[in-house]
Amino acid sequence: MSTKLASQMIPVAPAAASFDPDCGRCPRLVDHLDAVRTAYPAYHARPVPPFGDANARLLIVGLAPGMHGANATGRPFTGDFAGILLYRTLHRFGFASAPEARGPDDGLVLTGCRITNAVKCLPPENKPIGEEVTRCNDFLRAELSALAADSIILALGGIAHRAVLKAQGLRQNRFGFAHGAVHELPGGLCLVDSYHCSRYNTQTRRLTEDMFEDVFRRIVDLLGYPPA
Repeated sequence: MSTKLASQMIPVAPAAASFDPDCGRCPRLVDHLDAVRTAYPAYHARPVPPFGDANARLLIVGLAPGMHGANATGRPFTGDFAGILLYRTLHRFGFASAPEARGPDDGLVLTGCRITNAVKCLPPENKPIGEEVTRCNDFLRAELSALAADSIILALGGIAHRAVLKAQGLRQNRFGFAHGAVHELPGGLCLVDSYHCSRYNTQTRRLTEDMFEDVFRRIVDLLGYPPA
């Protein structure tokens, strides 16, 4: 590790398990999920596990499960608007076996790619607070520690970007979030930033399909080959 990168790091706790389906660390989120299960008995309404290739060299980090998307289906970016552009783009670049995620039993397979969230439980109004991001951060730390040294992390939005840096013990003022930015991290990992593929961002044209595809072209170039 270079002296420059080492100076940007802060101590972090050892990584724990990468997922706990019975996690109850955040009282506000536990209460919220209890209420959601009452209102929507058929919904998953529990912590949402990562989805994809266990040996992936691309880890996509989103914000948190959406109310009628991952919180309902139990699979990241499945069932709501945010997943439309993501899975279509993953398919176009060879990471997904189909361009659409309809549900956890749709047979969709990811190759060379895995998707997770900075916060594994649905937050009220889709807005986690800082302490919830922190409590969930060691799950992300474990996911990052399992990546090969030359892997790529794609952060969808500023909160995901900051959660990755926190999990890596990196000082956040040294790695500013910007759409399309590429950051070299210690140990050979590379962090790539993109605006989140939310309904708001795509409908307001803050994020266009061409912009998102440009990010994936850079990712494929950094990986050195398309996954398929």
